[in-house]
Amino acid sequence: MPRIVLKFGTGILSRSAGRALDGAQFRRLAAEVAALVKAGNSCVIVSSAAIAAGVHALGLDRRPEDLPGKQACAAAGQPELMRLYSTSFRRHGLAVAQLLLTHEDIDSRTRRQNARNTLDRLLAARTVVPIINENDSVAVEEVRFGDNDRLSAEVAVLIRAKMLLLLTSSDGLTDKSGKRIPIVKDITEAFRHVRPEKGEMSVGGMKTKLESVQLALLAGIRAVILDGRQKGRIPLAAAFKDTGTRFAVSKSTKL
Repeated sequence: MPRIVLKFGTGILSRSAGRALDGAQFRRLAAEVAALVKAGNSCVIVSSAAIAAGVHALGLDRRPEDLPGKQACAAAGQPELMRLYSTSFRRHGLAVAQLLLTHEDIDSRTRRQNARNTLDRLLAARTVVPIINENDSVAVEEVRFGDNDRLSAEVAVLIRAKMLLLLTSSDGLTDKSGKRIPIVKDITEAFRHVRPEKGEMSVGGMKTKLESVQLALLAGIRAVILDGRQKGRIPLAAAFKDTGTRFAVSKSTKL
């Protein structure tokens, strides 16, 4: 079964300025992913938003700015994050499985193979959607820099996915005039369009997303950056049709 990795950022899963999870979004996204599974794809979700869930669980007025505070929120919020995924996918006859990874897990030859074996076995069931998050209570890289962008690309390479979909709060990459760039054939040129601004709840911004796309392309994996708040975009992106910004694999990028 073709494998698709979907990365859900905090901005598309939360509400109240990142202080709680958006249940309606979970239900809609689960419905669109479930449709992909029923169409014959294996789907893996790399999910942020544990910190947003933890802010609500701990009764805080705002997201903490210090690292221990963020990690405490992630620890408290991860169960709620998984609860929403579980109830949302159960409506479609699908179960979920939780994997908490760090970059060290991917870098270690033994742990990398163990993670791949686990994911292979879960996907072989055809009724399970693995949900992956960084182990934010002990690791710090995604908390500080990437909001799971790089982790999603590493997972896509790990499971030999055919496509990486990065769902964010913007409609893909835009040019200087703010116009969406529908397709990119040279990833090195895409970095010219990166601007410093990013969403309120974004950690890495567009630069880390492009770096993640570049990693996927090197492994021969097509990628799409798309608006995760808009209904019906996931099936379009999975079919590599015109939505967000699509990144095609070329001879100059593929290993």
